[in-house]
This record gives sequence, structure tokens and C-alpha cells, in this order.
Amino acid sequence: MLWFSSKLPVDDDERLWVDEGFARLEKMLGRSRLLEAKVIEPIPEHFPDAYDASEAAAEILFARVCDYMQVERRRLKLEIFPDETEELRETSHWNINTGRQAAGVYIRDEAAEKEEDRVAIALRSTLLKEPIALVATVAHELGHVILLGGGHMDRNTPDHEPMTDLLTVFLGFGIFSANSAARFKQYSDAGWHGWSMQRLGYLPQEVYGYALAKFAAERSESKPEWSRHLSTNVRVYFKRSRAWLAKNAKPVAESSR
Repeated sequence: MLWFSSKLPVDDDERLWVDEGFARLEKMLGRSRLLEAKVIEPIPEHFPDAYDASEAAAEILFARVCDYMQVERRRLKLEIFPDETEELRETSHWNINTGRQAAGVYIRDEAAEKEEDRVAIALRSTLLKEPIALVATVAHELGHVILLGGGHMDRNTPDHEPMTDLLTVFLGFGIFSANSAARFKQYSDAGWHGWSMQRLGYLPQEVYGYALAKFAAERSESKPEWSRHLSTNVRVYFKRSRAWLAKNAKPVAESSR
């Protein structure tokens, strides 16, 4: 379909931010992490464990994502918190500010005596009912472990949250992050029926579409099989970006010199 080559779904500032973001991540983690990353797909081969939305199942899933992202599970505590921020403050022993509608929280307590007590990932309980969004949130929070905990970036970096989202693409979790960027929700309550759109993360679908195309181009994947799992909108943005990159873009290794 020729119309995919007509126009990028992102503007020049967004395109340059993604390009420079990939270069920054490559300098932090090495190009091999990008080239050797296993693209994780929502398939039984990658998530073979039964999932029943319980905390026990979430723990198993969490450990699997840790393994894929090369983060030591034993270094982290996992907490599931109620959706109400005040309940979280009352029930958790961590002194944290979840922020408005935070799906997950990365917490580091340098005062803890044991190393395994210093870092925690707290996840909102409603995520357990949405495994795709759950994986996306876990990947994002583990990205904080890698970037903030690893000393590659600090919280004062203006774009550290969007960069953490971009890292999930860089490390092979882009399908989950992109598909969760905008979620269609239906509801029915006391005779009222309707729908709403909820956003998860810091990057819009258009930027994810370009970032995924950049990821594929860097790995010389012209028509990756994994793209079949992208949601309709993201897949359109991905194809348009892929067509543009085939004609215009330079690889990270070259553009960052």
C-alpha cells in the first residue's frame, strides 16, 4: 500500500528525540543490548505460565519479565497496592508518593539495611486484570531499575520518564508498551453504559510506531513477524515510519558519530 510512504506519523522534534534517545541508550547500555534483545510477544512461548489475575500469577509474570530484561529478581520487592492512593500509604511500609493515577511505582530506599530491601516495584491492583498492561507497566518500572538504579540517569533528567518508555522498545518490550499507550475501556453501571480511553505511559502511539520502526531498522528487520501483534493504530504508524526510514534514515551507530 503506497500511502504508507506519504508521511511520518511524528513531527521532526519527536523523530529527532527518538533518534537521539536510541543513541543515548546505546551509549549507556551498549549496542549489543539493542541488537541481541529478544522481542517479547504476547504468545504462550514467551509466557507459558497459567495466568488467573491473582497476585501469585503476577509474581510469576514479574519474575519472567525480570529475566527477559536481565534484572535480578532477588534484588527487588514486589508489592500490589489498592487503587486508592490513601490506602496505599496506609497499607505499605514504603514512604511513597504514587502520583496521579500511577499504574506502577519504582521505590528506592538507600537507608534499608539489606540490599534486597532497598528497591521495590509497586503495582496497582487493577492491572492484574489486564495482563498486557501489566507487562507494559512492569517493563517500564524495571526500566527505572536499569536507568536510575544503574546510575545511567537520575530523576532530574527532564525526559527520564519518556526515556524509560523508549527503553522498553530498545529492550524488546515495545509491543506491550505501544499497545497499552491508549486503552479502550467499556463500562456499565446502574443503567449507564459507555466507553472511555485511558492512557498508560508517557509516549503516544504515534511515537511508539516510529520507535518500533527505528528498532526494526537498526536490527535490519524489514518485515518483522512480531509486528502482527501491534494494535491497529500502532501498526499503521509503524508501517508509515518503516517506509519513511527505508528511504531516509541513518542507523544509530552512524547518526551518533
